[in-house]
Amino acid sequence: MTIFEIIMTILNLIAVLLIPVVAVFVGQYLQERAQRRKDKMDIFKTLMINRVGWSVESTRAMNIIDIVFSDDKNVRQAWSEYYHALCVKDPDEIQLKQMQQAQDKLLEKMAISLGYKDKITWETIQNPYVPKGMMEAMDQQQIIQKGQTELAKVAGAFAQMINTNAANQAPNRQEDNSHANT
Repeated sequence: MTIFEIIMTILNLIAVLLIPVVAVFVGQYLQERAQRRKDKMDIFKTLMINRVGWSVESTRAMNIIDIVFSDDKNVRQAWSEYYHALCVKDPDEIQLKQMQQAQDKLLEKMAISLGYKDKITWETIQNPYVPKGMMEAMDQQQIIQKGQTELAKVAGAFAQMINTNAANQAPNRQEDNSHANT
């Protein structure tokens, strides 16, 4: 056997041993990369679907943005700005518009991160499809919820008033009973 043949045999042996190991590592890397993209896409789709309202899924999606998009500073910055906009208690019209703009900006940054820079535009993000009947149902639900809240406040005030009256009358009853005993 010549030196060339020995070298070729050793190289073939190394190749036979290393190729499966390299293939496993490359396959695992590609699988992890695909899973990260799928996770990002799931969040993006959930938030796009729920642009006009809240759902349990959209809340869950927002709560994992920092994890799933940990490698994208722009998305995390947009999420931080949106989160701070959402933290306003009793927002006025200007603050509601700021919330909407921050949400749209977050979606835009996610679209860019996912490679949809020229495909999903600002206009696409700002114009969700919402059927008229659905909006009317959402408005009606909001009116019902406000009515229930007001009713609960009135019932609470009424219960407090009854408890206060009962507490004020209790000492008078004790005084009446003590005078009757003498």
